[in-house]
Amino acid sequence: MSQRGPSLGERVGGRLSHLGARLQPGAGGFVSWWGHALATWLPPGMRRTLGFGRGRLLLQVDGDDLQLRRERADEVQDLARLPLAGLLGGALAGESARSDDPLAPVLANGLEDLPRWLLLPAASGLRRRMGLPAAAAERLRDVVGFEIDRQTPFAADAVAFDARVLGRRESDGQLDVELVAVPRQVLDPQLAALGPLASGLAGIDVAAADGTALGVNLLPPSQRRRQRDPATVWNVALVLLAVVAVTALLWQLLDNRRAAAATLEQAIAAQADAGRRAAAQRQQLTRLVEGQAFLDRKRAQRPPTVEVIDELTRRLPDHTYLEKLSITDDQLMLIGLSSKAAGLISQLQGARQWRSPALAGALQPDPDSGRDRFTLTANLAVTAAANQPAANPPAATETTDAPAPPAR
Repeated sequence: MSQRGPSLGERVGGRLSHLGARLQPGAGGFVSWWGHALATWLPPGMRRTLGFGRGRLLLQVDGDDLQLRRERADEVQDLARLPLAGLLGGALAGESARSDDPLAPVLANGLEDLPRWLLLPAASGLRRRMGLPAAAAERLRDVVGFEIDRQTPFAADAVAFDARVLGRRESDGQLDVELVAVPRQVLDPQLAALGPLASGLAGIDVAAADGTALGVNLLPPSQRRRQRDPATVWNVALVLLAVVAVTALLWQLLDNRRAAAATLEQAIAAQADAGRRAAAQRQQLTRLVEGQAFLDRKRAQRPPTVEVIDELTRRLPDHTYLEKLSITDDQLMLIGLSSKAAGLISQLQGARQWRSPALAGALQPDPDSGRDRFTLTANLAVTAAANQPAANPPAATETTDAPAPPAR
């Protein structure tokens, strides 16, 4: 029997719908909910084109036949009706004998990976409504398992059961829950009729009075088959490749930033060295200029030394000899020998180069020369400077040793 193959949108939607199953349980549930929530904003035609809600494959045993239906959203589509004896005994095309899946030759490409559910008749199940606390919603199946003995005439191990939430009561906030139980003596013949197909079931549901599925899963969680995506290995490889590529990109960016930072630090260090050298040279030049300006001011404030010596040479008499001539700051000091040392004061007065000449200490006779040794001081004539220096260097001292007089 030939069937129409799924469209490209169905295959793409199938990958999106199985994305949650390939991720971790928490992240997968969020991605699945997020994808379906976004899909609800799309028109129904576009949702079908993109393949959202690919649905499930319903297997229903009807006597000696197996009815195949595809349930998607609120639509149930009949696919095929196959004889169980021929299907399980290999009476179909030889492809069935060579395949691990007896339904592979019957299902179109893309439908064989749909989750397969056994749909039981409505009369095979026992349904009971009950009220439970809101906290029971997280472990609803475990909670209703303790209610089977009271709500049904069967023991918990004698039935396959599940529960669904019908709503929440506004009066007391409790959950309105429906318990669905199917005796094992009814379920086991159905599973036996499926033969090897029973091991590939993802769940067992019960039909309602109108033929639609209730939306429960009577199969224990440990026995539910999870569909394996053949592209999982490729997806994992692509994810690892993407992680490696992103890591390499981030590492390259970090290395580039480090290289740029090192280059910038070198440029800053070179400019800092040049700046320090320029600052040192500027400071040295400033000191030299200030020192030269200070010396120039000092020279401008007092008469030149040559002029002082020339004036002394003209004023001192021939019988007077100088042993030492000292100029310290504004102080002029003369040490020498003279036959008339007491009269030197009058001869030195009135000079333009100095003021207030006077003898310092008593005259001391010199027995070798027959003259008196004298020490004479005077204040140099200092003029006021136009600009005062910022700092005063140590006082300069000019000393001239006169030649000793010839011995008699």
